[in-house]
Amino acid sequence: MVAIVLVQPEIPPNTGNVIRLAANAGAELHLVEPLGFNLTDRELKRAGLDYHEYTRLTVHPNWAACLATLGTRRRYALTTWGKRSLFACKLGNDDVFVFGRETAGLPEAILADFAEDVRVRIPMQPAVRSLNMSNAVAITVYEAWRQTGFAGAC
Repeated sequence: MVAIVLVQPEIPPNTGNVIRLAANAGAELHLVEPLGFNLTDRELKRAGLDYHEYTRLTVHPNWAACLATLGTRRRYALTTWGKRSLFACKLGNDDVFVFGRETAGLPEAILADFAEDVRVRIPMQPAVRSLNMSNAVAITVYEAWRQTGFAGAC
Protein backbone atom coordinates (compact mmCIF):
# COMPACT_ATOMS: atom_id res chain seq x y z
CA MET A 1 0.00 0.00 0.00
CA VAL A 2 1.57 3.29 -1.07
CA ALA A 3 1.68 6.24 1.26
CA ILE A 4 0.96 9.85 0.34
CA VAL A 5 2.61 12.53 2.47
CA LEU A 6 1.43 16.12 2.24
CA VAL A 7 3.89 18.46 3.95
CA GLN A 8 2.17 21.57 5.29
CA PRO A 9 -0.78 21.56 2.86
CA GLU A 10 -2.53 24.91 2.61
CA ILE A 11 -5.70 24.54 0.54
CA PRO A 12 -8.56 22.53 2.10
CA PRO A 13 -10.21 21.38 -1.18
CA ASN A 14 -6.89 19.98 -2.43
CA THR A 15 -6.45 17.91 0.72
CA GLY A 16 -10.10 16.86 0.53
CA ASN A 17 -9.52 15.64 -3.02
CA VAL A 18 -6.49 13.67 -1.83
CA ILE A 19 -8.55 12.12 0.98
CA ARG A 20 -11.03 10.88 -1.62
CA LEU A 21 -8.22 9.65 -3.88
CA ALA A 22 -6.52 7.80 -1.01
CA ALA A 23 -9.78 6.02 -0.19
CA ASN A 24 -10.32 4.99 -3.81
CA ALA A 25 -6.74 3.83 -4.39
CA GLY A 26 -6.27 2.21 -0.98
CA ALA A 27 -3.38 4.54 -0.10
CA GLU A 28 -2.32 5.77 3.32
CA LEU A 29 -2.41 9.53 3.84
CA HIS A 30 -0.01 11.38 6.13
CA LEU A 31 -0.33 15.12 6.81
CA VAL A 32 2.64 17.00 8.28
CA GLU A 33 1.81 20.08 10.35
CA PRO A 34 1.39 22.96 10.35
CA LEU A 35 -1.72 22.65 8.21
CA GLY A 36 -3.16 25.71 6.50
CA PHE A 37 -6.65 24.76 7.67
CA ASN A 38 -8.55 22.98 10.40
CA LEU A 39 -9.43 19.32 9.78
CA THR A 40 -13.07 20.18 10.42
CA ASP A 41 -13.01 22.79 7.63
CA ARG A 42 -16.20 22.74 5.54
CA GLU A 43 -14.24 22.94 2.25
CA LEU A 44 -12.09 19.98 3.26
CA LYS A 45 -15.12 17.88 4.12
CA ARG A 46 -16.98 18.90 0.95
CA ALA A 47 -14.09 17.88 -1.33
CA GLY A 48 -13.53 14.63 0.56
CA LEU A 49 -17.26 13.84 0.51
CA ASP A 50 -17.96 10.85 2.74
CA TYR A 51 -14.63 9.17 2.04
CA HIS A 52 -12.95 10.25 5.29
CA GLU A 53 -14.01 7.02 7.00
CA TYR A 54 -12.31 4.97 4.25
CA THR A 55 -8.99 6.76 4.44
CA ARG A 56 -6.17 5.87 6.81
CA LEU A 57 -5.20 9.40 7.80
CA THR A 58 -2.37 10.22 10.19
CA VAL A 59 -1.44 13.75 11.21
CA HIS A 60 2.17 14.32 12.30
CA PRO A 61 3.39 17.35 14.28
CA ASN A 62 6.54 17.57 12.13
CA TRP A 63 8.64 15.87 9.46
CA ALA A 64 10.73 13.91 11.99
CA ALA A 65 7.61 12.31 13.47
CA CYS A 66 6.37 11.40 10.00
CA LEU A 67 9.72 9.80 9.13
CA ALA A 68 9.65 7.78 12.34
CA THR A 69 6.24 6.39 11.40
CA LEU A 70 7.22 5.57 7.81
CA GLY A 71 10.39 3.76 8.84
CA THR A 72 12.70 2.53 6.09
CA ARG A 73 10.19 2.51 3.25
CA ARG A 74 11.48 3.90 -0.05
CA ARG A 75 10.55 7.58 -0.36
CA TYR A 76 10.22 9.84 -3.39
CA ALA A 77 10.06 13.64 -3.25
CA LEU A 78 7.84 15.08 -5.97
CA THR A 79 9.32 18.37 -7.13
CA THR A 80 9.30 20.46 -10.28
CA TRP A 81 13.08 20.63 -9.82
CA GLY A 82 13.55 16.87 -10.06
CA LYS A 83 15.80 15.71 -12.88
CA ARG A 84 14.23 12.25 -13.11
CA SER A 85 10.74 11.65 -14.49
CA LEU A 86 8.25 9.82 -12.31
CA PHE A 87 7.57 7.59 -15.30
CA ALA A 88 11.21 6.47 -15.44
CA CYS A 89 10.93 5.02 -11.92
CA LYS A 90 10.13 1.40 -11.06
CA LEU A 91 7.54 1.97 -8.34
CA GLY A 92 6.45 -0.46 -5.65
CA ASN A 93 3.31 -0.97 -3.62
CA ASP A 94 5.01 0.12 -0.37
CA ASP A 95 6.56 3.35 -1.70
CA VAL A 96 6.07 6.75 -0.10
CA PHE A 97 5.39 9.87 -2.16
CA VAL A 98 6.08 13.22 -0.52
CA PHE A 99 4.47 16.44 -1.76
CA GLY A 100 5.03 20.00 -0.57
CA ARG A 101 2.87 23.06 -0.05
CA GLU A 102 0.78 24.27 -2.94
CA THR A 103 2.48 27.68 -2.99
CA ALA A 104 6.08 26.75 -2.28
CA GLY A 105 6.69 23.02 -2.71
CA LEU A 106 8.84 21.10 -0.27
CA PRO A 107 10.96 23.10 2.17
CA GLU A 108 14.69 22.90 1.42
CA ALA A 109 15.37 21.22 4.78
CA ILE A 110 13.07 18.34 3.83
CA LEU A 111 14.18 18.16 0.20
CA ALA A 112 17.75 17.78 1.48
CA ASP A 113 16.70 14.40 2.96
CA PHE A 114 16.24 13.03 -0.58
CA ALA A 115 19.01 11.92 -2.93
CA GLU A 116 18.85 13.33 -6.46
CA ASP A 117 17.61 10.04 -7.94
CA VAL A 118 14.48 10.04 -5.75
CA ARG A 119 13.65 13.70 -6.39
CA VAL A 120 11.23 13.15 -9.24
CA ARG A 121 9.06 15.31 -11.45
CA ILE A 122 5.94 14.87 -13.51
CA PRO A 123 6.63 15.92 -17.11
CA MET A 124 4.81 19.05 -18.31
CA GLN A 125 5.14 21.79 -20.87
CA PRO A 126 8.18 24.07 -20.36
CA ALA A 127 6.22 27.33 -20.20
CA VAL A 128 4.26 26.40 -17.04
CA ARG A 129 5.40 26.24 -13.41
CA SER A 130 3.53 23.37 -11.81
CA LEU A 131 0.48 21.14 -11.58
CA ASN A 132 -2.24 21.42 -8.97
CA MET A 133 -1.05 19.43 -5.95
CA SER A 134 -4.05 17.10 -5.81
CA ASN A 135 -3.68 16.39 -9.54
CA ALA A 136 0.01 15.60 -9.05
CA VAL A 137 -0.89 13.20 -6.23
CA ALA A 138 -3.47 11.49 -8.44
CA ILE A 139 -1.04 11.05 -11.32
CA THR A 140 1.63 9.66 -8.99
CA VAL A 141 -0.57 7.27 -7.02
CA TYR A 142 -2.24 5.86 -10.10
CA GLU A 143 1.10 5.37 -11.85
CA ALA A 144 2.37 3.40 -8.85
CA TRP A 145 -0.86 1.42 -8.71
CA ARG A 146 -0.70 0.75 -12.48
CA GLN A 147 2.88 -0.49 -12.20
CA THR A 148 1.86 -2.92 -9.44
CA GLY A 149 -1.05 -4.34 -11.43
CA PHE A 150 -3.87 -2.43 -9.72
CA ALA A 151 -3.76 -4.88 -6.81
CA GLY A 152 -7.02 -4.93 -4.88
CA ALA A 153 -9.01 -3.05 -7.54
CA CYS A 154 -12.42 -4.21 -8.70
